[in-house]
Amino acid sequence: MADALVYRAEGAAVAHGGDLYGLTVTEWRLPATYPPFAAVLFVPATWIPVPAMKAAFVAGNALLLAALVVLSARLAGRTARPPLVCAATALALWLEPVFQTVLFGQINLALVCLVLWDLTRPAGARAKGLALGVAAGIKLTPAVFVVHLLLTGRRREAATATAGFAGTLAVGAVLLPAASVDFWTGRLFETDRVGKVWIVDNQSLPGLIARAAGDPAPGLAWALPVAAVAVAGLWAAARATRERHGILLAAGTALLVSPISWSHHWVWCVPLIAVLLAEGRIRLAALTAAVFTARTIWLLPHEGDLDLRLAWWQQPLASPYPLLALALLTGAVALRRLSSRPGSRPRP
Repeated sequence: MADALVYRAEGAAVAHGGDLYGLTVTEWRLPATYPPFAAVLFVPATWIPVPAMKAAFVAGNALLLAALVVLSARLAGRTARPPLVCAATALALWLEPVFQTVLFGQINLALVCLVLWDLTRPAGARAKGLALGVAAGIKLTPAVFVVHLLLTGRRREAATATAGFAGTLAVGAVLLPAASVDFWTGRLFETDRVGKVWIVDNQSLPGLIARAAGDPAPGLAWALPVAAVAVAGLWAAARATRERHGILLAAGTALLVSPISWSHHWVWCVPLIAVLLAEGRIRLAALTAAVFTARTIWLLPHEGDLDLRLAWWQQPLASPYPLLALALLTGAVALRRLSSRPGSRPRP
């Protein structure tokens, strides 16, 4: 539970006035990488002994996974009864991103639940967008949904989300002024601080490209495809005929174009599988579940720079999540273009 120990150290730095972005913990010397607001939320992790904190993280993530199952069913337009929630939660633990989230003591499930709860609330609900903004203030990647709200004409919700995000900045600035300046003017842009882009743990498009090219910094070969995928993904999400498709496409786009998307960031596979099952796409749902349970990335050499020297046949095994996301995104764009042709019938 290395990440939980990092969160505890961040909370201790806030509570005792330590150097938040100068600390490193665990045998891997892991640093703090989230905005100052997140560190403030981690202070309660210092109030109990480490074994109790770890138990709390396991129990909390189990409950959050059950909540994600319920929210995924709501996204798919279904009602999840308690026996189904229990069964689906147990099965979802086998998904590699979910298992790794529990193993590391991560907060991915909490963030996805915040975002999905907010986005699946009825239109016009009070303060809709606020939870999304808070999630972006904890970890920046949910901010892609603010762009999605703007592109789909929901300016009020986007403004509320922006206000929520601004509120997290204000809290961080008031409580941790020096750390806020440090993070927003420097640490934010240090990708290497988060980790090496090219290792197989990173299931983003930049990671895929770096491994395929055998180059830790492939330059334009990295930037141009990422920009193209960002534009195509947000376009497809904004033009989706169903809101649930737009949400999933926006999430997939964020995971693809982020410099680093650790395998445990892909807990969005839970609502993806739920939507595919609800729409009767059983074979595609089974394929998706197989990809996220196969754990092929852990079958490959994983020491030093071996990730940059993989054989051609190992490349798909090293990048299963971005390849699946690219295939789904390509299919969504192609179907949207076909359905927009004159005389064609709309297709889901």
